[in-house]
Amino acid sequence: MSLNDTQQALCDESDTDFSALSALFLNCTLKPSPQDSHTRTLIGTSAAIMRENDVDVDIVRPVDLDLAPGVYGDMTEHGADADDWPALYQKVLGANILVLGSPIWLGEKSSVCQRVIERLYGNSGDLNEDGQYAYYGRAAGCLITGNEDGIKQCAMGILYALQHLGYTIPPQADAGWIGPAGPGPSYGDKREDGSHVGFDNDFTQRNTTFMTWNLMHTALRLHEAGGVPAHGNQRSEWEAGCRFDHPNPEHR
Repeated sequence: MSLNDTQQALCDESDTDFSALSALFLNCTLKPSPQDSHTRTLIGTSAAIMRENDVDVDIVRPVDLDLAPGVYGDMTEHGADADDWPALYQKVLGANILVLGSPIWLGEKSSVCQRVIERLYGNSGDLNEDGQYAYYGRAAGCLITGNEDGIKQCAMGILYALQHLGYTIPPQADAGWIGPAGPGPSYGDKREDGSHVGFDNDFTQRNTTFMTWNLMHTALRLHEAGGVPAHGNQRSEWEAGCRFDHPNPEHR
């Protein structure tokens, strides 16, 4: 995916070292590989900016995997014949940045995106070495594509879920593209003149760029700080009886 002149210039002018970071994009399209995905095309812009800044980027289509329905870490322990989530979860934990990409269907995020969120939730009780929820210390955002209204509706639900699970959401951590109401071309489709739909949309390109840089800046600050400070937010301490700044004579 090629960047426009402004996006490339921002990369060329940056002197910040982001090479310690890794990013995982989950393209929640309903189309299995190798079908073309309009959401994947938009993801390509964000991923290209990150790669230009030496971020290690991985892009996965959950629809290609066997993700069993459920809200446990491994659904084979709860009756499922197969479950690829445990392996994908390790990729999630290995990434400083998580971006969920989704098409819009009937004004909502895709069913695949909803399942990914449910499976993320299934591990939300896991704790890190500081006793915080496992997703602490990571940044997250979302990218949305569609042909009718729904970008903000989808982003609202996705970003709420991610912050509730423990992710840090930077400013303007969502971006997207929508076409006019009714059937029509989708993001990245080729026009008769050889140009691509949406590539010239300043709103989409600007917001995708801002989202990407804000994710990198936030993730780097978290990485350098060793995550979110561990005080007042440790489930392990709470369950042990600690009430942090409130003395508890029963806690030893």
